Amino acid sequence: MLNISQGKVKRPLRVVVDGVEGVGKSTFAAQFPDPLFIDLENGTDSMNVKRTQKPETWEELLQLVRDVAADPSVCRTLIVDTGDWAEALCVKYICRKYKTDGLESFGYGKGYVYLREEFENLLHELDKVIAAGVNVVICAHAQIKKFELPDEAGSFDRYELKMSKNVSPLVREWCDIQLFANFKTYVVSTENKHHKGTGGTRRVMYASHTASWDAKNRHGLPDEMELDFKRIAHLFGGVAPVQQEISPLEKLRELMEESGVTEAELRKVVSDKDKYPADTPVSEYDGRFITNWVIKYWNQILPIVEANRKGAGV
Repeated sequence: MLNISQGKVKRPLRVVVDGVEGVGKSTFAAQFPDPLFIDLENGTDSMNVKRTQKPETWEELLQLVRDVAADPSVCRTLIVDTGDWAEALCVKYICRKYKTDGLESFGYGKGYVYLREEFENLLHELDKVIAAGVNVVICAHAQIKKFELPDEAGSFDRYELKMSKNVSPLVREWCDIQLFANFKTYVVSTENKHHKGTGGTRRVMYASHTASWDAKNRHGLPDEMELDFKRIAHLFGGVAPVQQEISPLEKLRELMEESGVTEAELRKVVSDKDKYPADTPVSEYDGRFITNWVIKYWNQILPIVEANRKGAGV
């Protein structure tokens, strides 16, 4: 007899947080509710967090996860830091079990089949942690790989989990939310038509898939957010962030700060283009002008600012 239910089912979440080196993945994960780290690479040594003993083998890692599932009162969030180091333990286990020097020694890709099957055991054990009422976060490094679309000319670089091609899809499919963390960078054109990046101090996370990285969520999260747990706290019983409308001037101030452009430098560009007198404060610019000219053409304004600096000998 069918047992049919309806409505949302609230349960702990499976989260993957991957990103570039030094962006703050562990610091972000430490903001989850009552976290407990399984720290495989000593990345939390300088952080005041709860952690288990460091597992030295694959078997020890699996046992630690089982212990949390058996006693979920020890934490509300279990964090595996990092997934790629966990995979390295898995590879060592398989090579030790079959007495080989590496996965390539098996031939015909069989070693990677064993790796996928064994890593699935870890995900199954983590699911038992979820069933026990504890959130699970897997932190992972990201790497840049060349990507080619079928039937398309050319290729491009994209960020992917720093895991094997057999394990990475498993982890992406397993999680409810995958967040990609990176430093915010703006690409601008210079006068000689070369391109260069600027910015890089603002930490952000992405919750939607693009051609440049993997990410996903089923909770209506914004495509881009500050790398701050407050942005997703409502998914874990916290207060949802208030979505306040940012004024054009505030958006412009943020762009100026991120790009290192002073008000005087911007006012000179605006004045040289005969838009406003040079002594007009930016705060007195019309909002439509800021949106439809300054912000719209910001990538063209930046190289002009740099050219002015060179002309002034700065």
